[in-house]
Amino acid sequence: MKLLEGKVAIITGASRGIGKGVAEVFAQHGANIAFTYSSSVESALALENELNAMGIKAKGYQSNAADFNEAQAFVDAVIEEFGTADILINNAGITKDNLLMRMSEADYDQVIDVNLKSVFNMTKAIQKTFLKQRSGSIINMSSVVGVKGNAGQANYAASKAGVIGFTKSIALELGSRNIRCNAIAPGFIETEMTAKLSPEVVQGWRDGIPLKRGGTTDDVANACLFFASDMSAFVTGQVLNVCGGMLT
Repeated sequence: MKLLEGKVAIITGASRGIGKGVAEVFAQHGANIAFTYSSSVESALALENELNAMGIKAKGYQSNAADFNEAQAFVDAVIEEFGTADILINNAGITKDNLLMRMSEADYDQVIDVNLKSVFNMTKAIQKTFLKQRSGSIINMSSVVGVKGNAGQANYAASKAGVIGFTKSIALELGSRNIRCNAIAPGFIETEMTAKLSPEVVQGWRDGIPLKRGGTTDDVANACLFFASDMSAFVTGQVLNVCGGMLT
């Protein structure tokens, strides 16, 4: 059963990691995919070809979601190319970790812009389309760090906590128009980024998780699938921790 047959999903930051995993699972469930990437042209082309081979329509756009005007231009281009949009996944994100005493203003500002302002930019850009059709599902990628904080990640934690506050507010604003907005807070997810860590560090993370493993991109993508599909038709303003029990 394809849960997103004929739907159009917009995914920011999808050339690798969680975003790529979401794109693949959504395509398997029949969704057409428009995604952004920042600099990984080769990876983006490979993903575009992979998704199109699944029998759906997919197109990658080099666009910076942290730029207000670029976000609007991207959404306009998607609507022109695909005719509509039904799902928005705000996934673009970066880290610039450091202790507060060593954190520069530039590193703080950049993380807030990419992780939090991009969510405002993209939601603002898609709002008119969703309001016009009186439907839409917005899924914002937060983090367990945004729920509980983490030493050395004040900028990242602030941005991801901001995403949760934004999500709940938009759910309240747009619920009467049948537009839902939810957030996902992933825990330790094993991606290309974590592959650069030493095996000892990775195992240490796994040992601290009740399910005794790191999460996969499919674990996060399946949670996104729930929020994107009609299975969650009566769910909005919620934060789903996909963390293997880390926050329990």
